[in-house]
Amino acid sequence: QVQLVESGGGLVQAGGSLRLSCAASGRTFSSYVMGWFRQAPGKEREFVAVISWSGRNTYYADSKGRFTISVDNAKNTVYLQMNSLKPEDTAVYYCAAGQQDSDGYQYWGQGTQVTVSS
Repeated sequence: QVQLVESGGGLVQAGGSLRLSCAASGRTFSSYVMGWFRQAPGKEREFVAVISWSGRNTYYADSKGRFTISVDNAKNTVYLQMNSLKPEDTAVYYCAAGQQDSDGYQYWGQGTQVTVSS
């Protein structure tokens, strides 16, 4: 059974940093891409960043260089380092896994809350 478990969320002041983790288990993810998404209250879920399991390829939404996605294959864990956080970054952050060349993401985590105070 595939599981994606996010952690690392919390309350931080504007300008601060957080590192989110996504522990993946239940299958081999070598042919998958791993993405981070977020959903703020009253808004639709939006894409944040994606990385290939090898770590060689990354793509970001417009975070102006504040966010960095990475993967530790040995730990089966994907990270999202978030710096210079703003109140508008407040959201539930989700990790997702999608098979390469497929349409969309097949597996999702339960989410972790990030709250940035002004």
